[in-house]
Amino acid sequence: MLKLKVCGMRLAANIAAVAELQPDYLGFIFYKKSPRLISDVSAELIKYIPAEIKTVGVFVNEDIEKVKEKINTLKLKAVQLHGGESPEYCEALKFSFPGVEVIKAFGIDEDFDFPALEAYLGTTDYFLFDTKTKEHGGSGKIFNWSVLDRFTYAKPYFLSGGIGLEHTTAIKCIKDDRLYALDINSRFETEPGLKDAEKIKEFIKEMKK
Repeated sequence: MLKLKVCGMRLAANIAAVAELQPDYLGFIFYKKSPRLISDVSAELIKYIPAEIKTVGVFVNEDIEKVKEKINTLKLKAVQLHGGESPEYCEALKFSFPGVEVIKAFGIDEDFDFPALEAYLGTTDYFLFDTKTKEHGGSGKIFNWSVLDRFTYAKPYFLSGGIGLEHTTAIKCIKDDRLYALDINSRFETEPGLKDAEKIKEFIKEMKK
């Protein structure tokens, strides 16, 4: 069974409702330009999310000391780096926080340079493949998954980018042992950062069939 990450949570009651569905990961965005930016008040709730759910801080080209501060204060279990962070940046976080997962996101299009990922193989736990956009994700647009046929490394990855209820059948047809988790976001919202818990529940049900 694939793992599930619900990303872009920002409102207290909604965080609680989605946490009740027991996704494997809950993602919280700390990128100031995102409409899903979590407030400092709501972020304080991250520490109280059930331990079996891995809490993920999503950052875009953030000062590494600020990322370290969020890991420490909010007890994050993973960080997702969604900008142009270098392999050295990733390695520094892995060295500083051995128990915290480092997920490096990449925006994918038809011309993506997969050999460029080699430098990140030893400095990350997972890759995340999202649709390439100027906004660093959350576009609701899907990319051509067949492009991943050119991904030749033995690295587990999250599949992201416009995944919705209508994609469950196609996802089940993917035969790739490296596909570790699905990352859902905007296609399960009623507004940016507000998730439809019933729709997520339906997605989970369909994926288990």
